[in-house]
Amino acid sequence: MTPFIIIKKNFLLIIAIVLLLPYSAFSQEEAPLRILFVGNSFTYFWNMPQLVKAMGETQDVLLDIHQSTVGGSNLKQHWNEEKGTVTRKLLKEGHWDYVILGDHSISTIDTPERFEAYAKKFSELVRSLGAEPIFYLTWAYKSNPLMQPTITKEYLKLANALNTNVIPVGPIWMKARELRPDLNLYFDDKHPSSDGSYLIALIVYKTLTGKSVSDIPNRVTTTDKDGEKLYLSFVLPENAAFYKQLVEASHIESINTEKK
Repeated sequence: MTPFIIIKKNFLLIIAIVLLLPYSAFSQEEAPLRILFVGNSFTYFWNMPQLVKAMGETQDVLLDIHQSTVGGSNLKQHWNEEKGTVTRKLLKEGHWDYVILGDHSISTIDTPERFEAYAKKFSELVRSLGAEPIFYLTWAYKSNPLMQPTITKEYLKLANALNTNVIPVGPIWMKARELRPDLNLYFDDKHPSSDGSYLIALIVYKTLTGKSVSDIPNRVTTTDKDGEKLYLSFVLPENAAFYKQLVEASHIESINTEKK
C-alpha cells in the first residue's frame, strides 16, 4: 500500500471521528432529573416548584419538574384520586426519578394513623415504579410554633420506618424564625410568603442536588411562553443572603442521616 493511500485512509478516519463527535457528546449529555411534587397549597404557594427548577437553571442543573397539587388535600385523597387529583395516573405514566410527597399540614397531629398508612402506600407504589419517594417535612403555623416538634417527630419516624429521606423544611424554617423574628415567612397564619417560598425552594434544591445554594440569585426568573423574562421571586439581598447561609449551615445531608 502506497503512503498516499495510507494518508488518505487516515484522513477519512479522522473526518469520520470528527463528524461523530457532536452526536456522541449530545447522546451522552446528562438527562434532567424528573421530579413530581405531590401535595397541596403548602407546596404550590408562590410558584415553589417552578422556583426550584429556575434555581437549577442558574447553575446549569436540569430539572424536569411537575406537580399534582390541590389546596387542602391529603395523601389519602391523592391516593383515592379525590378533589380532582390524578396522582396515581401521573405516577404510572411519568417515569420519575423522585416523587416528593407532602401530606396535609396537620395530618401528623390530627390523623397520624392515616398519615402513616398512606405515606406507606405511596412509598411502595413509587418504588415499584422505579422512583424514589422523599417526604416534605412541613412547618408549624405562625400562631402555634409548638406544632413543630410533633410534625418533625412523625416525619422522621416515618422516614426511618420506610428508609426514605426527608426535605427538612420545618426545622430550618423554625430556626429562621428563631434567629430572625423580624422576617415575614408567612402569607397568613400557615401559608408561606414570597420569602418563605424562596427559603423552601432553597431547601428542596439543596436536598435534591446537594449543590451549594450560595450563588443562587435573590431575584429568580424564568421565561414565559412568549420567551419573555418572568420574575418568580423578589427577595431583599440581605434576606436572601441569610436564607442561603442558613441552608448551607443546616447540613441537610446529616439531617437525613440522623433519622436512620
